[in-house]
Amino acid sequence: MMVNVLSAIVAYLTCPVCGADLTLGRGSVSCANNHSFDVARQGYINLLPGGAHAGTADTAAMVEARAAFVAEGHFASFAALLADHVAAATGPSFGLESGSPLIVDAGAGTGYHLTAALGRCPSAVGMAIDISKFAARRAARAHPQIGAVVADLWGRLPVRSGAASAILNVFAPRNPGEFRRILRPDGSLLVVSPTARHLQEVVRPLQLLSVDDDKTRQVDSVLGDLFDLVDRTEHETGLLLPHLAVEALVRMGPSSRHHSSADIRDRVAGLADPVPVTASFTLSIYRPTG
Repeated sequence: MMVNVLSAIVAYLTCPVCGADLTLGRGSVSCANNHSFDVARQGYINLLPGGAHAGTADTAAMVEARAAFVAEGHFASFAALLADHVAAATGPSFGLESGSPLIVDAGAGTGYHLTAALGRCPSAVGMAIDISKFAARRAARAHPQIGAVVADLWGRLPVRSGAASAILNVFAPRNPGEFRRILRPDGSLLVVSPTARHLQEVVRPLQLLSVDDDKTRQVDSVLGDLFDLVDRTEHETGLLLPHLAVEALVRMGPSSRHHSSADIRDRVAGLADPVPVTASFTLSIYRPTG
């Protein structure tokens, strides 16, 4: 099935160097201009051009912590809500056209949310894009309909113009111009961002990065020239997290770059066990302008 899904997503990919179409060979993809890129044995396609740097990509430890946290089902209710909105936003004709409709998860991480979306859209193909090769490894194994690609969300995306029926962007960088280019005119962009109440009980004691009160307005401002907001909903739920889950929560996010493992463990040890935590998200759905 891995080869089949890679064949399906290669039909939507372009060369990150010259923009030409790509074809799948044995252990690599290449274009007519002889630019070639590896297909890793773990099943993902690495489309970072030579010399490109992964920068602040999630490390192996961050990805492992995220996989452990979501496996416990702490974000399951939100993943289900997001999947429902993906199915509704794509409309009744989704999946009826020739070929397999494409759902792109831009900043896919382990592929957790994309997997939930594909559960509601069984005719679709999922493309998990992340700059972290460790995340891509996980995403490639997350669901038989997911093909994983290592690429830089801040640059030109190696995806054909107008290819995507839906784009997911969950706690990840946003590239409005590229999202608009790869999205179909009738497609949907679903952006998930934290509210200021997200993890509010542990932000201060664990010295986590906080969320601006005007985060939603900032997202609208970034996307406003190219997308129209068509729907918005907030999802908030209370969690009771044992210490191991709280440690995973810290280790999987950007705050982990600023604290050692021992420091995280010591700070978490000072909290109640289990820890009551608020998970609070805003889901915004946009359509291309015009």
